[in-house]
Amino acid sequence: MLLTIDVGNTDTKLGYFDADAHLIANWRVTTARRRTADEYGVLFQAFFSASGFALSEVEAIVVASVVPQIDRMLAEACRKYFRREPLSFTAATQTLLTIKTDRPRELGADLAAGAIAGHALAKGAAIVINFGTATTFSAIDASGAFLGAAIAPGINISIDALATRTAKLPQIALAAPPSPIGRDTIAALQSGIVYGAVGQTEGLVARMRATLGEAHVIATGGLAEIVAKETRVIDRVEPYLVLDGLRLHYASLARGAAAPA
Repeated sequence: MLLTIDVGNTDTKLGYFDADAHLIANWRVTTARRRTADEYGVLFQAFFSASGFALSEVEAIVVASVVPQIDRMLAEACRKYFRREPLSFTAATQTLLTIKTDRPRELGADLAAGAIAGHALAKGAAIVINFGTATTFSAIDASGAFLGAAIAPGINISIDALATRTAKLPQIALAAPPSPIGRDTIAALQSGIVYGAVGQTEGLVARMRATLGEAHVIATGGLAEIVAKETRVIDRVEPYLVLDGLRLHYASLARGAAAPA
């Protein structure tokens, strides 16, 4: 049984895979930079107990993190509560993806893991869009090479910036309004944010396809469904894409360990 952990700037996602590589449970918590190893342990125990699993069933743990401040405490918690040494996933440690950027070691672990899973699903060229704290567009060619990315402010960052800098604008539900022409303040905000994200998505996908050629577009992240409902350029939504990329990475390590000398 494999536990994969994706530590993002806003949320930390956990995925639990059975021996047949099926995702049988997943959890999400806020990323807290001052959380102790024992606090992580309390969370682990609560999640596993509520889902009917035992901590002792975990055979391996793979962690991808873009928040270095929490890595030590999280690793300590894995050792203390699962009795397992976590494997750290980075762009430099993986072997499934050829990285053709100017500075390959700078590629974020989440982008690398998402690209691995995206290419595996597309079975060819892919554009992976992650609607998270930032909105990222990753370009992977048909051979599985990571060519580069575009990074834009995330949707929630845009909402927070509006709320912070405009005193009279209300907090809004993130949903597409009936018309792009908002007839009140809330509808106008919803139109600008949702349809603005759609326009950004369609524009960047078109520009990337002009370089890549035809490419399968896969969206992930907490806000992917909202944008995907409003555009045809997104071929599929995979909420657990990064977690699956970590699983594929671990499977490649296991195959390597099993190979004859």
